[in-house]
Amino acid sequence: MSTETDGAPGHAHPVSGAVPYHQAAGSARVQAVVRAARKTRGFMPDDEGEALLHAALRAGQTVLPGSAPPTFVEIGAWCGKSSLYLGAAAEATGAIVFSIDHHRGSEENQPGWEHHEADLVDPDLGRIDTLAHWRRAISDAALEGSVVGVVGDSPTVAARWAHPLAFCFIDGGHGEEPAWADFRGWAPRVVLGGWLAIHDVFPDPADGGRPPYELFCAALASGEFSEDGACGSLRVLRRTGPPAH
Repeated sequence: MSTETDGAPGHAHPVSGAVPYHQAAGSARVQAVVRAARKTRGFMPDDEGEALLHAALRAGQTVLPGSAPPTFVEIGAWCGKSSLYLGAAAEATGAIVFSIDHHRGSEENQPGWEHHEADLVDPDLGRIDTLAHWRRAISDAALEGSVVGVVGDSPTVAARWAHPLAFCFIDGGHGEEPAWADFRGWAPRVVLGGWLAIHDVFPDPADGGRPPYELFCAALASGEFSEDGACGSLRVLRRTGPPAH
């Protein structure tokens, strides 16, 4: 992932005595989780997953006033691929990931859409259910102490969330309504100096849907975030100004 800056806004600073994030990423334990993530069902390319891991390692190793203990949130987990990348970073830095998903699939995962996978449909309910796959991925990677599943609707959880975030990853529904609900619900909870990552950002409409790109543009246009890295369709931003009220 290309990185715009390693400087820390405000009073943020690296954790004293922490192993540099690039060294932590190369540890045997982190690499074991990366190998598991690569085998886990999902849509994130390997290079984007490792870029997400590196960004989360930076967040976990940075002291951000008001965010202790370091807390990560991911919106949209599917079968757990991104959860493993984030979980590896959390475990290595003492953070916790709250993985929020209703596990019923987004609009694009439903029957008749491009990313539908029929074997994920619960035959009794006739609805997608990825929760068991997610739990198995977390368990097999021995990350249950670092990744907490929250089964529910993202806006409902966001409306009741209080703890500031060191890192937030948005990869939920890509339709206009759910994408903007995720952004409006969670971006304001990223602490000053913290990170916001958005997946499936495609500047060219021919490559993918518009809402994630529009979220990215809105974050930059707000003056609250600055671009801090990119890899494929993953965009990483850092909060450099307080949220508007």
